Amino acid sequence: MSFGTSAQVPLPLLITGIAGVAGYNALEYFQAKYPGQVVGIRQQDNWRLAGPGIIACNAEDRVTLSRLFDRYQFRSVLNCAGNCALRACELDPRLAWRTNVEGLINLLSIIADTDVRLVHNSIDLVYAGREQGGYTEQERTNPVTVYGKTMVAAEWLLADWMPQACVLRISLPMGVSFNGHAGAIDWIQSRFKKGRPATLYFDEVRTPTYTDCLNLVYERALATDLAGLYHAGGPRQLSLYQIAQIVNRVGGYDPDLLMGCPRIEAGPIPPRAGNVTLDSTALARELDGAPFDPWPADESLVPTHNDWHYERGPESGSPELLADVLYNNPRR
Repeated sequence: MSFGTSAQVPLPLLITGIAGVAGYNALEYFQAKYPGQVVGIRQQDNWRLAGPGIIACNAEDRVTLSRLFDRYQFRSVLNCAGNCALRACELDPRLAWRTNVEGLINLLSIIADTDVRLVHNSIDLVYAGREQGGYTEQERTNPVTVYGKTMVAAEWLLADWMPQACVLRISLPMGVSFNGHAGAIDWIQSRFKKGRPATLYFDEVRTPTYTDCLNLVYERALATDLAGLYHAGGPRQLSLYQIAQIVNRVGGYDPDLLMGCPRIEAGPIPPRAGNVTLDSTALARELDGAPFDPWPADESLVPTHNDWHYERGPESGSPELLADVLYNNPRR
């Protein structure tokens, strides 16, 4: 990853959705780089997420959000807000719409006629999946979940009302979560830590990224006039089962705890996407360099068959090693 930025992020910066892996790690990165200039907001009922610069404000609460803009005079926003709980969204589409769409409507109603810089997270699950994956930005969306449908609606809003914003379709952000069980790594590891089995899918394929890399992309996008929709997936395609294999072996957990199955055996709720891997060539071209290192960075930690996680190599797996090479990019 060779690109960098000499431009300045417009400050103060607001980061929404800090309960998610992407937002949580971005908040830590930007607060360390711009002390006292970065504020993160979380839902009112998420009282455990607290700390300097963290404010309780529901995305759909326009009055409180507007007051925050009046108070801090934000000049840029990194919008990581969204309810990505697939089952909850399927069972309560109104909840998904309120969080994923109405929250953005409120934000746009405040900043659409201003010069506030906006970078917005979307997701690879705007696609249903296909055998080869490798979706480009020009291909039509066809989500199979309520979550994906609401994220498409949010993209349409931005295209109509704030085309100068930058929309990044991300995949699985690989980093620590605030509660220890959100996000791909933490959920899988939380099962193994407690000696509980985890079942993952052979045929749901994603393009995960280190949050270390994602933060640099956010910074570049915020500091420049990059506009429109870009895919922001990593260069390595991995199934959810392969990701769990990596977590299992690198973390040194019992290999018998990992189970795999095809999506068709998952049941109707929530429906599962297939190969939704992203082609991020356009983003690399705009940034004059590959934006993401592969996850994991070490090629020897990439599974080669379905029983690969039983083969314990010289890495002597442990939670400490997992933190060093899966949560964090060892190339940085």
